[in-house]
Amino acid sequence: MNETFRAFRIHEPHRAGIETLTLGDINDGEVTVRVAYSSVNYKDALAGTGTGKILRRFPLVGGIDLAGHVVASRDPRFREGDPILVTGSGLSEHRDGGYSELMRVEAAWVVPLPPNLSLREAMGIGTAGFTAALSLWRMLAAGQKPDMGPIVVTGATGGVGVLAIDIFTRAGFEVHAITGKPDQIEFLTSLGAQQCISRDGLYFGQRPMESATWAGAVDNVGGEMLSGLTRMIKPWGSIASCGLAGGTSLHTTVMPFIIRGISLIGINSSGTPYPIRSDLWQRLANEWRPRHLDRIITEEVTLDDLPTVFQRLVGGGGRGRTVVKVS
Repeated sequence: MNETFRAFRIHEPHRAGIETLTLGDINDGEVTVRVAYSSVNYKDALAGTGTGKILRRFPLVGGIDLAGHVVASRDPRFREGDPILVTGSGLSEHRDGGYSELMRVEAAWVVPLPPNLSLREAMGIGTAGFTAALSLWRMLAAGQKPDMGPIVVTGATGGVGVLAIDIFTRAGFEVHAITGKPDQIEFLTSLGAQQCISRDGLYFGQRPMESATWAGAVDNVGGEMLSGLTRMIKPWGSIASCGLAGGTSLHTTVMPFIIRGISLIGINSSGTPYPIRSDLWQRLANEWRPRHLDRIITEEVTLDDLPTVFQRLVGGGGRGRTVVKVS
């Protein structure tokens, strides 16, 4: 194939923008995909603006998610025309990513599109929804149950946050939301949050353990937020740690872990083994399918719009999920 195509490419020293490429300009891979949709995650915004050290080599095409149709495949599991998706798996870290009209990916990462999802819906869920589902899956494995009490979601208006509210509610949990955007409380309650708490008025206390308030948590913030949560989780509850927008440090004691028996679970969505990845996408298309996905997808943009979207996201102005129509 000698076809040229458009892609959003990132260089070092930092510059990023639309370039015209050929297949010879991007990574090799067993499966060539005509990308229909991608999405914007916080990680994409950090990489696209140079704010965070996400890329391991340069230049690379951005975008940690993609969904489209197979154009060619050296792997017999995939045929021309098959609808597929890829999330994480090193895209836009050490491999070219999804912000490209054509992309080559390793077959080991490719997930057949579940029958109940469109390509656009899959990217509305994307890494954010997969992270929320992985959090639920791991918390359930740790013994979390709905009758233990409410789950609190931090960074609730972001991509992982809104999808966690929807998915955990769908799985039978009562969900509370912590947000720094009080003007979005109506939006969060419409997704299933039964209680919304302003981040600005939240005080976790200073003792090693405070009054146990929530049975578990999905934390997208890290830093002082995560530190505070460890002091307020009920016995045998768990915290899924999947974000660091508020910092990478963690100041706590062992007391909540050895006296209340709480668990701190790290969520690495990018490196999830394929059998788990495949299973979770089937669940996301069926019993964990977000009920409010049309509301959660707050905008659809093109490759040309990415710089504006990135700046808004790193500035704290994101809400819900942004889908990128690639081709």
